[in-house]
Amino acid sequence: MSTELTRRSIFTAAGAVATATLAGAAQVPAGKVARKNRIKQGVCNGVFGREMPFEERAMHAARLGAQCFDLIRPEQWPILKKYGLVPTVVPGGGRLTDACNDKALHGEIEKQFRENLVRAKKEGVPNVITFSGNRRGKSDEEGWENCALILKKVAPIAEDNEVTICMELLNSKVNHPDYQCDTTAWGAELCKRVGSPRFKLLYDIYHMQIMEGDIIRTIRDNFQYIGHFHTAGNPGRNEPDASQEIYYPPIIQAIIDLGYTGYLSHEYSPKKDPLTSLHAALTMCDL
Repeated sequence: MSTELTRRSIFTAAGAVATATLAGAAQVPAGKVARKNRIKQGVCNGVFGREMPFEERAMHAARLGAQCFDLIRPEQWPILKKYGLVPTVVPGGGRLTDACNDKALHGEIEKQFRENLVRAKKEGVPNVITFSGNRRGKSDEEGWENCALILKKVAPIAEDNEVTICMELLNSKVNHPDYQCDTTAWGAELCKRVGSPRFKLLYDIYHMQIMEGDIIRTIRDNFQYIGHFHTAGNPGRNEPDASQEIYYPPIIQAIIDLGYTGYLSHEYSPKKDPLTSLHAALTMCDL
């Protein structure tokens, strides 16, 4: 009886702490928030909703302790730098549905990479993004061959400029039907074929929870191929609160324990007050 009461009290207390953290119980502070920064966190535009002007987004991101801002156009980079934010994961080559697995697009994609990798180096941007493209009937083998063909061609440029090309893992079950790079195993095999330290994966935890689950084990087994992380709750891709099935603290701790030195950015659509949700998300991952 005493053992059961002890176990019950432990889990009750832990649950109360987790619920408070996930719910964003703490009031959003007015001033600059000091973070532990054992993992460098960032944001994407979507976490602010639709109405907030971009400079205001950058100001609040910096104030709440973010260090980077993903997927931002070059003309907006000076605003990020004004607030001490690093532009991360900027355009590299290709589009989500039309990219590296289509040989007919390789000429244009190579041109984009040559321009974007040099510009990223000049502006201090650590990563550029690319995609597999949709399958459109291509087998895994054809997709790997086509993607490796263009990526092995541009990887030396990335190496020379010390910029990492990250291919995003996306789910093909809910959000991006027919997308080819939709599992960690597929992306890891492509990394092996390209064979460059400057080609890695953007591991989106939301997307991979939908496709395969087993997040912590998968990250540990494929850590050498991961160059960046994105977060969101599931289902719904909303803020990671108590209504969502992904519990982020142990995932973040596992990433920290692996010695990760890159960035992890939040990419969700808030259902609640954007700044309250962002403060809660940043706090939850600030272990």
